[in-house]
Amino acid sequence: MYLGISSCLAHKTPEEWAQKHKNLGLKTVVFPVDCKAGEEKIDAYKNAAEKAGLTIAEVGIWRNTLAKDLDERERMIDYAVEQLKMADRIGARCCVNVVGTPYGSRWDGGYRENFSEEAWIMAVKMIQEIIDRAEPKHTKFSIESMPWMIPSNPDEYVRLMKEVKRPAFGAHLDVVNMITSPDRYFFNDRFLEECFTKLKGKICSCHLKDINLKEEYTFQLQECACGKGTLNLELFARLATEEDEQMPMIIEHLTTDEEYLASVEYVKNRLNKSVL
Repeated sequence: MYLGISSCLAHKTPEEWAQKHKNLGLKTVVFPVDCKAGEEKIDAYKNAAEKAGLTIAEVGIWRNTLAKDLDERERMIDYAVEQLKMADRIGARCCVNVVGTPYGSRWDGGYRENFSEEAWIMAVKMIQEIIDRAEPKHTKFSIESMPWMIPSNPDEYVRLMKEVKRPAFGAHLDVVNMITSPDRYFFNDRFLEECFTKLKGKICSCHLKDINLKEEYTFQLQECACGKGTLNLELFARLATEEDEQMPMIIEHLTTDEEYLASVEYVKNRLNKSVL
């Protein structure tokens, strides 16, 4: 596995950005600028990463490509296409988004209709359009697994990939996002095995974090920093490495750079004897 963080860390130049990640012992990065930054700036960050020996794990989209307003949906799809083109040009492992939703006020929110057949058809067509227009040669377009929209489990991901029918569509595995039941929480080792077995050969990047059961009723789970929960991090790292020795595992959703630095140190110390 190649450890990385979603923070771009405070920096003034692409070289400083890359060096800070390298100094932490990281091997991969999330690209810190988007397609609107201009070729000169994009190339500067790409070259800095290469010079520092860092792979580019992910280019994010994070737009509602299924927006209810059709004009907005078109703009968001256009942006996704340009992000995927940029990701392919800089050699990123994947360009990632969530499916999105037209069914409520929150673009990544949970709604019953997110699991309707209509949502499936729209998602498949949207993914196909983005890939077909961008025509990536090296980078996978991927949809991050989510708790309340497809794909919310490995079986849904397998179905989605079968229906999309595009070699450039890869799986983005966020295991914590799919731990939504007592069975998956208490037996997360079995769930990890299930995910990597069913998605074998398709996974292009992973998010690394932890999950903890709150004491309040009813069943409430809380995402947390690595080591603050019960996820079998050793098994997760081993399975990811068996899938691909250069598999990006990106620590995310912390608040400050200091928290990221502490998490990196914790993960490195905990996993040092196994896969790092």
